[in-house]
Amino acid sequence: MAAPSGKAAMERHQSIDAQLRLLVPGKVSEDDKLVEYDALLVDRFLDILQDLHGPHLREFVQECYELSAEYETDRDEARIAELGSKLTSLSPADSIVVSSSFSHMLNLANLAEEVQIAFRRRSKLKRGDFGDEASAPTESDIEETLKRLVSELGKSREEVFDALKNQTVDLVFTAHPTQSVRRSLLQKHGRIRNCLRQLYAKDITADDKQELDEALQREIQAAFRTDEIRRTPPTPQDEMRAGMSYFHETIWKGVPKFLRRIDTALKNIGINERLPYNAPLIQFSSWMGGDRDGNPRVTPEVTRDVCLLARMMAANLYFSQIEDLMFELSMWRCSDELRVRADELHCSSKKSAKHYIEFWKQVPSNEPYRVILGDVRDKLYYTRERSRHILTTGVSDIPEESTFTNVEMFLEPLELCYRSLCACGDKPIADGSLLDFLRQVSTFGLALVKLDIRQESDRHTDVLDTITTHLGIGSYAEWSEEKRQEWLLSELRGKRPLFGSDLPQTEEVADVLSTFHILAELPADCFGAYIISMATAPSDVLAVELLQRECHIKKPLRVVPLFEKLADLEAAPAAVARLFSIDWYMDRINGKQEVMIGYSDSGKDAGRLSAAWQMYKAQEELIKVAKHYGVKLTMFHGRGGTVGRGGGPSHLAILSQPPDTIHGSLRVTVQGEVIEHSFGEEHLCFRTLQRFTAATLEHGMHPPISPKPEWRALMDEMAVVATKEYQSIVFQEPRFVEYFRSATPETEYGRMNIGSRPSKRKPSGGIESLRAIPWIFAWTQTRFHLPVWLGFGAAFKHIIQKDIRNIHTLKEMYNEWPFFRVTLDLLEMVFAKGDPGIAALYDKLLVAEDLQSFGEQLRQNFEETKQLLLQVAGHKDVLEGDPYLKQRLRLRESYITTLNVCQAYTLKRIRDPSFEVTPQQPPLSKEFSDKEPAELVQLNRGSEYAPGLEDTLILTMKGIAAGMQNTG
Repeated sequence: MAAPSGKAAMERHQSIDAQLRLLVPGKVSEDDKLVEYDALLVDRFLDILQDLHGPHLREFVQECYELSAEYETDRDEARIAELGSKLTSLSPADSIVVSSSFSHMLNLANLAEEVQIAFRRRSKLKRGDFGDEASAPTESDIEETLKRLVSELGKSREEVFDALKNQTVDLVFTAHPTQSVRRSLLQKHGRIRNCLRQLYAKDITADDKQELDEALQREIQAAFRTDEIRRTPPTPQDEMRAGMSYFHETIWKGVPKFLRRIDTALKNIGINERLPYNAPLIQFSSWMGGDRDGNPRVTPEVTRDVCLLARMMAANLYFSQIEDLMFELSMWRCSDELRVRADELHCSSKKSAKHYIEFWKQVPSNEPYRVILGDVRDKLYYTRERSRHILTTGVSDIPEESTFTNVEMFLEPLELCYRSLCACGDKPIADGSLLDFLRQVSTFGLALVKLDIRQESDRHTDVLDTITTHLGIGSYAEWSEEKRQEWLLSELRGKRPLFGSDLPQTEEVADVLSTFHILAELPADCFGAYIISMATAPSDVLAVELLQRECHIKKPLRVVPLFEKLADLEAAPAAVARLFSIDWYMDRINGKQEVMIGYSDSGKDAGRLSAAWQMYKAQEELIKVAKHYGVKLTMFHGRGGTVGRGGGPSHLAILSQPPDTIHGSLRVTVQGEVIEHSFGEEHLCFRTLQRFTAATLEHGMHPPISPKPEWRALMDEMAVVATKEYQSIVFQEPRFVEYFRSATPETEYGRMNIGSRPSKRKPSGGIESLRAIPWIFAWTQTRFHLPVWLGFGAAFKHIIQKDIRNIHTLKEMYNEWPFFRVTLDLLEMVFAKGDPGIAALYDKLLVAEDLQSFGEQLRQNFEETKQLLLQVAGHKDVLEGDPYLKQRLRLRESYITTLNVCQAYTLKRIRDPSFEVTPQQPPLSKEFSDKEPAELVQLNRGSEYAPGLEDTLILTMKGIAAGMQNTG
């Protein structure tokens, strides 16, 4: 049988290439290496598979691939039935190996794609070709953006420079359970990428090629032999360590390297001044260990631990670099200011009785920079060790005055060195490693990242209700909004303590108050914002302000209301206006406010179209309110990885935001698997920083057009229809919940152990209590993507049937309005990934007979919506304007299909133990042929399922997630 490797794979891949070249002549470059990369990796893997498990198992995998490929070509259900029969005939051990093999091949396909994207980008940059995919508007190249703003849009160089050095993009890493690939595997994948990249280098020798090929095979085998499955859920500390590893591996050195590229880009447009080292261009924050919204595992102790761990990691990173800087700054000429400081330090060091680092014995007084930096190194050592001691034992005998307690203390000696070098004619030296180090300190501070705290508004209400009840003044929970505000403001304006140690506390109340006490105990620079989820009114914000004061937080965190549900987004402008009308609060915020908008829950509430439009309008209105009150408003976008949760290319997302809503200040979450895709490699880190920076600058200096009144009217009408359609099915259709839980692996989602947070806010309840991540994940697994497209078709159909001329208006909106175009382009990408035939298989196997017709109706809706979308976009087929993406998706389809079929039949066997499967054949693998099933690795492990089924199911989930490149 033909294999997905070597000649057979190349023939199939080249056939896809040929079709795409016919579809869009000249669009698919002749130097495209994706087919070659993918074939090489899979070919190496299948050789390894044969060595480990024998030729019979390899042949079986190849046969499954061919059946899947034939189905993708002719959509014949007979192929699926035959494939299902083959897969259910496997022994438990073979089933695990086969599902693991296809999951692994999909990961290899993704690695091939990543290397190809980097290769194409470099090729275009070398040729100076910024057409098509690599164009500045698409990729947001920083230098091209600067040039375009000056030469095409008439901005002065000084305007551009001023805007750039004052803008801020704050990327907020979150620990949402969407990263399905274990960290140990991600590291192996990185080494596979590096081997593949080097193999295709132009100057490679024959010996180098042989050695790299051997290394590639080793890494592929090491990845395959690593257990893909997390056997226990990660703790919040585990999630934090995983997130922080990206700083160590790519971000720490990537930031100064990126800022140097901005210096170069500025120079190339005629600005002979470097970006100031303390320009707040890129900032990083985190929710890992601070996001306690519905996560009982994030305790006050966890928050304390992750803050101390991050401070220890930051000090260690600085400490590891300071010695290199000391070797570089060996010159003796210096300013009088620095000479005096160095002499003081040198003399005082000789009188000191105790040193953790005996550095002074090595540094002569005629090397003044080394003396200054030696003191910095000592303080960094003490800073790291003090954090380590407190983290492990709760106390430290290192005095605080021996450490850096704030970033200003850290920067001061470095700034002194910089000024001295410049004064002595050594500015080129100052602008070397020292400038990079200054930029790192300015970006990362002593805390590495600032930790946001997130908590539900109801938890604060419970605390205040406990207090008012104890004081005998009534039940805060039962008061009206007006009475709550009146009481909160009277307390905020007063000075008396609100409660003492005699306050009766439930476990939940104690948890909230203990969190505030931790905020008071730790250094203020550990923390960023306090996010209130499910915020609806000014009292939600004032409550947090009062609790911060009562718990003696010296530098209160800025309080950020998060508006998530559709109704809350609609009411947000009025709520914020009421907040700004309070004199006490306006004095508190000093003209600055941050508001977070949630993409996930609003999309789950009303569907993608209505949620996107409501967020667009809410931002417009919030900006108007802020301008009226003279407040600088920063929008914090809570975006997920998938389209259904606000995901998509970051540069397009920014450029499609309403005018005036960014204005050089943006916060956005980077969630789950998106962190790996954005920062997993040095070139990905660089590209991510570039995209955010360039798109934010362009949006501020050249805002997108505002929608015409007739466009708004049409969108308002479409949103009403879309919401009605979506909610009538998801929340009002009595059959829906049963259908959803039958037709998807939603109930089995928790077995993946991919996050520390429970999948539901409440243990009981229906769709409304389910978190957005498993809601999206379940539909992604079956390739049906219902939460994304449901409602669009009804909206399009209504508008077109109402007046056929509206089709021309919709096309005008698509061609001229960035928001509408991005919304529809992302929807088109989702349809390209979807397959109603696969969804029908799940229905056939898993859904009760009386619900079959309901599933068929939904699939008809899917097809009708896709056709209407293509009509509006003016396309004959999905992704006809993006042949590269279409090629990448088609190359992955055959791997995904096998996993889908395997998953559907595995779910059937789990849920219906009486299901008759194809008679089991003898073990195919030579590794397992002489063993009994009970002896085999990973088969039982306490699972209530039959041997092998749980591992097989989880492996299919992880593989499909890899193939779709979206989990939640």
